[in-house]
Amino acid sequence: MTAGTIVFWRHGQTEYNAAQRLQGQVDIPLNDLGRRQAVRAAEVLAVERRPTHVVSSDLSRAVDTAQALAERTGLAVRTDARLRERGFGAWEGRTHEEIRSGWPEAFASWRRGNEPEGVGAETRAEAGQRVAAAVAATAEDLHDDDVLLVVAHGAAITLAQSVLLGLDPGSWFGMTGLDNCRWSTLLPNPGRAPAWRLSSYNVGVPAEA
Repeated sequence: MTAGTIVFWRHGQTEYNAAQRLQGQVDIPLNDLGRRQAVRAAEVLAVERRPTHVVSSDLSRAVDTAQALAERTGLAVRTDARLRERGFGAWEGRTHEEIRSGWPEAFASWRRGNEPEGVGAETRAEAGQRVAAAVAATAEDLHDDDVLLVVAHGAAITLAQSVLLGLDPGSWFGMTGLDNCRWSTLLPNPGRAPAWRLSSYNVGVPAEA
């Protein structure tokens, strides 16, 4: 068994997003815009995607985004710590300029697509496998008429989708991150590899100032 649809939904905007700070696993709440984004997107998702199950990262920005949908569907939100954002160690909470100034060599390597060393960051592969495993385990308990909606984070979603699509999250950079409160959809790929296929990406309501 498996869910017939997986929808990945990125949380709404936070003050760290607005300031372009690397969030990682710091528990930053939604800001006012992020809360409005969650409500507007939830209204569309409830009608167009018709989710039957909702699972969220346990970080508050994801939980509060998921709750906006729960209030419109009556669905319970289950949290799973494995859906947290990729951990960035000492870089969390810092802007790119602060990282560039403090760790010039590691920053340059990271921007070239390598793993930043010496800062305690989770690798792309580790994060992708962690999140993908959580999603796959949840989906396997569902049926083909179920729509699983996963509320998580930009890098976490991109890396997990790479794994589920049979790509190497450590070396493949062909998928940009979702914008705040936008979503993508995976459908089963029966009889073929990989087991899932990408149906839509970075879908959402118009941006709001």
